[in-house]
Amino acid sequence: MAHRRMPPGGDKGMSVLTWIGKTAIGRLTASLMVAAAGLAVATGVDSGDIGASSPYMWGVSVLLALGLYGSASGIPRSAVTDLRLVLAAVTVGVLLKTALIAGVMYLVSGDRAAVLLGVAVAQIDPLSVAAIRGRSRMSPRAKSLLLAWASFDDPVTALLTVYLMMFALDGDVAPGGGIDSWALGLLMNLLFAAVAWVVWTLVRRGRNRPATREPSPTVQIVAAAVLVGLMFFAAWQFLMLGIALIGLFFRPGLDAWMEKAIDAAYFLATFALGMLLAGGVDLKLGVVLGAAAFAAQIVAALLIARRLPTRDRVHLALAQQNGITAVILALLLAPRLPYAVSVVAPAILTVNVLNIVSNAVWDRWESARTRFRPTFAEALENVETVESGEAGETGETHRQPAEPDRPHRPPSRKGTWSPVSSPADMTTWT
Repeated sequence: MAHRRMPPGGDKGMSVLTWIGKTAIGRLTASLMVAAAGLAVATGVDSGDIGASSPYMWGVSVLLALGLYGSASGIPRSAVTDLRLVLAAVTVGVLLKTALIAGVMYLVSGDRAAVLLGVAVAQIDPLSVAAIRGRSRMSPRAKSLLLAWASFDDPVTALLTVYLMMFALDGDVAPGGGIDSWALGLLMNLLFAAVAWVVWTLVRRGRNRPATREPSPTVQIVAAAVLVGLMFFAAWQFLMLGIALIGLFFRPGLDAWMEKAIDAAYFLATFALGMLLAGGVDLKLGVVLGAAAFAAQIVAALLIARRLPTRDRVHLALAQQNGITAVILALLLAPRLPYAVSVVAPAILTVNVLNIVSNAVWDRWESARTRFRPTFAEALENVETVESGEAGETGETHRQPAEPDRPHRPPSRKGTWSPVSSPADMTTWT
């Protein structure tokens, strides 16, 4: 999914929609306003127990399928150049972050179900990353790594949330319970993605534009209809890994429409989150959860990206952001874990505020250091420039210039010549 860059001209001509979509502060402000609107609606209207209804679960599943597809479809092909680091980030990194967050939450709350809250906020929001990567000071390699990391860890955390329910909630909500169910679900996801790949190959065969190899309008219309059907099927059977894999290749070229659809899904999920906040907010536990998630990203990034330059390591360590996946996973947990929304909502706010503040502080400090403290390489280059200038173009060794010629002055002592002040008398005896 292509993300449009901010047009030149700075903030002067920035519209409200651009400010919301392209800045972290704008997106956070809009999210708070939408959640507040949902809370106001819930307090003014008796919504009942909406979390236990079938339409609620169906709607949450559709939003999750759309969000996961959007995350995967936004990965450019150049983003998987560091495949080893990407695999380490979405496997070891996600598990390490989940374990660290779950450990902190268990120590604070004493509830083993709190591990699910750790999984819900362990991912990085790819939409937020894509929105700010054009203004980031990271190297292109680090930007691609972060975007791939943020896109791939969404389906991993979604699947972990579902399959960890059987262990954290005594198995009464597992989709079938046991390793056999997990293996069968994995096989179904892979089979679903394979069938979609065959359909995509048949739809676009011989229908591409020969010059650009982009899908023709006919292919786009047919593929868009097929994609909608695949998303609804994935939501019905909860094949979230499959729909994420489909996003890697099933791309009908409707990036602008997909971006708008995902933004709408995010704010719709945020509105529903605000409605569920009518039962109250656990601010203390939410702040702890958000701080633990941000700290876990620092630990994971410093370990996984330890061979990258310092600037890239720091930006990756401060990259934790939560968005559509964390919101939807909180909605998914709400019917089975009643306090999930009241904790995850302030945790998302805490993570995003920490992201904005820490990156602003680091960028300002780095700018000041670059302006007033030259690097070692720059200092060495200045020294070499001065030495080469003194030596001259011929490369001769610098030597002390000779004193200008002066008339010979014999030492002034008795019986020797000494100069006199009068030009008439050239010499005198002393």
